[in-house]
Amino acid sequence: MKIAIYPGSFDPVTKGHLDILKSGTELFDKVIIAVAKNSEKTGFLTVDERVMLIKQSVAGMQNVEVDSFNGLTIDYAKQKGAQILLRGLRAVSDFEYEMQLSQTNSALAKDLKTVFLITKPEYNFISSGTIKEIFLNNGDISKFVPEPVNEYLHKRKLKY
Repeated sequence: MKIAIYPGSFDPVTKGHLDILKSGTELFDKVIIAVAKNSEKTGFLTVDERVMLIKQSVAGMQNVEVDSFNGLTIDYAKQKGAQILLRGLRAVSDFEYEMQLSQTNSALAKDLKTVFLITKPEYNFISSGTIKEIFLNNGDISKFVPEPVNEYLHKRKLKY
């Protein structure tokens, strides 16, 4: 069984993330989309909120598991029995960072391979950071995020 880990902050998850995930599910038997807990960063959403929203957004996808983890991605992958790290590329600017990360992971875990997938053109400019900026300035994010994320953020904003 080929298991892939799709790690990231997903703060919040976007349609671009889901596009990469969908492609991954067509290539691998199981894809675990895993929210990385980073104690040095304060997230826009909590890890629990991100996991909940991803679960709602991937409802109906057969071979997807949603999880979160602490520590190194390679250690988490070993724990889950994964052979593949799935990474998304939006633009050429992503490639240098992703290549360095892939080479570091490969140096630490030779049996773990990284597969890069490219988003559809309509998603290549979307980033979680851009979504946050648009949302915080009262812009419409509905075309960039799954419906559960859009609904949740608007309900959350009304509380404040």
